[in-house]
Amino acid sequence: MIAGENSGPDPLDGVAATVDNAARAIVAKVSGGLSPVSIAQSFTDWWMHLAVSPGKQMQLVAKAGRKALRLADYAMQQAPAGTEPEPAIEPLPQDRRFADPAWRKSPFDIVAQGFLLQQQWWHAATTGVGGVTRHHEAVVEFAVRQILDMVAPTNFAPLNPVLQQRILETGGHCLADGMNYLIDDMRRQLRGEPPAGVDAFPVGEKVAVTPGEVVFRNELMELIQYAPTTATVRPEPVLIVPAWIMKYYILDLSPENSLVRWLRDQGFTVFMISWHNPVSADRDLNLDDYRRLGPMAALDAIGAITGAQKVHAAGYCLGGTLLAIAAATMARDGDERLATATFFAAQTEFSEPGELGLFIDEAQLDLIDSMMWAKGYLDSSQMGGAFQMLRSNDLVWSRLLTTYLMGEREPMTDLMAWNADGTRMPYAMHSEYLRHLFLDNDLAEGRYRVGGRPVTLSGLRMPLFMVGTEQDHVAPWRSVHKLHMFTGAELRFVLTSGGHNAGIVSEPGHRHRHYSVATRPLDGAAPAPDDWLATAERHEGSWWPEWGAWLAAHSGDPAEPPPLGRADAGYPPLEPAPGRYVLER
Repeated sequence: MIAGENSGPDPLDGVAATVDNAARAIVAKVSGGLSPVSIAQSFTDWWMHLAVSPGKQMQLVAKAGRKALRLADYAMQQAPAGTEPEPAIEPLPQDRRFADPAWRKSPFDIVAQGFLLQQQWWHAATTGVGGVTRHHEAVVEFAVRQILDMVAPTNFAPLNPVLQQRILETGGHCLADGMNYLIDDMRRQLRGEPPAGVDAFPVGEKVAVTPGEVVFRNELMELIQYAPTTATVRPEPVLIVPAWIMKYYILDLSPENSLVRWLRDQGFTVFMISWHNPVSADRDLNLDDYRRLGPMAALDAIGAITGAQKVHAAGYCLGGTLLAIAAATMARDGDERLATATFFAAQTEFSEPGELGLFIDEAQLDLIDSMMWAKGYLDSSQMGGAFQMLRSNDLVWSRLLTTYLMGEREPMTDLMAWNADGTRMPYAMHSEYLRHLFLDNDLAEGRYRVGGRPVTLSGLRMPLFMVGTEQDHVAPWRSVHKLHMFTGAELRFVLTSGGHNAGIVSEPGHRHRHYSVATRPLDGAAPAPDDWLATAERHEGSWWPEWGAWLAAHSGDPAEPPPLGRADAGYPPLEPAPGRYVLER
């Protein structure tokens, strides 16, 4: 120790932390929430390892030469007779930017082919460089992909034949219409107003209209009990735990695509958690508060209202992760109230967390903490931008092209209106979730603690049902599938078409839907994801009936429906669904 110093706390520690947080919050605002330190580290790691990899450099030079020759050969084959030769490269299946026939006419076809070849070369350049960490490789590949999406020929009028044709057809009015849309959207954003068209889907009038009552409320959630539609119901109620990163009514959208309404019509008593939208005063709410005040409080209320000894619980996205934690804690403590557990697009293991999670490191976490530090929460706009960038060519640039240049505003749908109805994430919970689950993977590795003691997924022994979606950028289905490795419970796994949201909202009769399904028996071997897929049964249509039949098979004989709330047990009906928390802005 230096002479004259003592070992006590430095009185400037708090001041220094406050100043640092304020400085990082400014950086976060300027950088859009991405850590410049993390990005710089990633590109430095990639560039320095590429610089000392002459073999990789030679490979990239050779690739560039071959691609240039392929493009030249394509152009030469077309030139003599104006024929349409075989393309030098095909777009990826999900890339619809060049689908219009106008892109197959010279010279625009050469522009498109050159861009796709360049895009393929950059993917090769940013991946597979020896020595680069997986995290840094993901950041570099993602950043370069964003730049390429931004400079794609579809975004520029002189290079886009579809846009040129639209301008000619409308006499330029499409540009004027697009400018009006841009001004309107900017005005709405500055005023904090919802996007145009959202007013057509008011909550409680057009969406979230399934009849029911709020039968319990605490500082974090309301519990909605839905009115029965059948003369008898299964004795085990269904409790749905949605993610608090979203409003619950994605599962109760319009009457024709409401999972709640459909489940109720199958003869189940349905309860739904509706989360409070946090404000600055809620900054210290942590993940265990959500467990205690959410599913655990709901189970107490359901038992008192219905008298049921067993409950079917279902969790969606982050709500599914919370349900897994709650179920593991209940198993550890001998609480046997769960008849089954269902997980919709929910991760319990985070070593492959999806494109968004790959960017979580200490530098990024530090910046996110600073973003939340001043307000006490993470705003929905900050999260929404990150999700959109995962599919920027579909959700950002193609939409900007269609709306602001071609003058065609996409009609608002119930799902789009729901997506615009954002929520917030409290400081303590979000920081804990990212650090202990995303970064450290504590739940899967047996280090996650509840009440000072660890909980393990191996404690889950009730029958399990899991749904993964084929195009999920948030919770990749192979990551969701990994629960097979951590519990020996009977596990029925469904892989459905669609993405994180549209794949779950997949009502019977929805066109172009399919799913694959297989069951791992109690204490059976854990199949690898691709091995599972190779042997799973494929079906056309919605996966909802599959789940309904599975729930029925694990339920008792139908009986008389329970009352809506129960005043004599301390749970009187408080107000009609959808309640007040879902309306919080």
